[in-house]
Amino acid sequence: MDRKGTKLLPVDRWTVRIRPKSGSTRGVTNFVPMNETERGALRVRLINKGRHPVPEYATAQSAGVDLRANLEAPVVLAHGERALIPTGLFLELPDGTEAQVRPRSGLAFKHGVTVLNSPGTIDADYRGEVGVLLVNLGTTPFTVNDGERIAQLVVAPHLRASFEESPDLRASERGTGGFGHTGTH
Repeated sequence: MDRKGTKLLPVDRWTVRIRPKSGSTRGVTNFVPMNETERGALRVRLINKGRHPVPEYATAQSAGVDLRANLEAPVVLAHGERALIPTGLFLELPDGTEAQVRPRSGLAFKHGVTVLNSPGTIDADYRGEVGVLLVNLGTTPFTVNDGERIAQLVVAPHLRASFEESPDLRASERGTGGFGHTGTH
């Protein structure tokens, strides 16, 4: 409990604050949103060997930061062509987290340019340069210029699974229905 009588509950690496509703006699609680200062930002160590600023969140509610191309010369992607675009960034992620490289919606919508292995996963023990595997699915060539925002980076916690071999699996409503099994609309 903090000095205001708020119960602090640890949830994995995050903290949820629950404060009793004022005037409540039944113990009903409500969730109180926390700001970044209250919960503490996840610390990610970074080396920036590029010519561009360290990535920042565009708004208070942004899930990801933009990654920028770090190029000596422009890269032209013809229709169907792919290239690994360097960012100049090297990360040290906390244990139990990953960084996901995701497409930028504007590039995908306007030009058909996306991240080929979306989302690309950067493991916490990887120390090499962050690269973005771009592909041009559009109909015209696309030029990637130095400093251009080419992808988003989202840092997220993850769980590790313990796999157990079994002779069978429990039945479910879906069963073995795969791609398109619920219809096309």
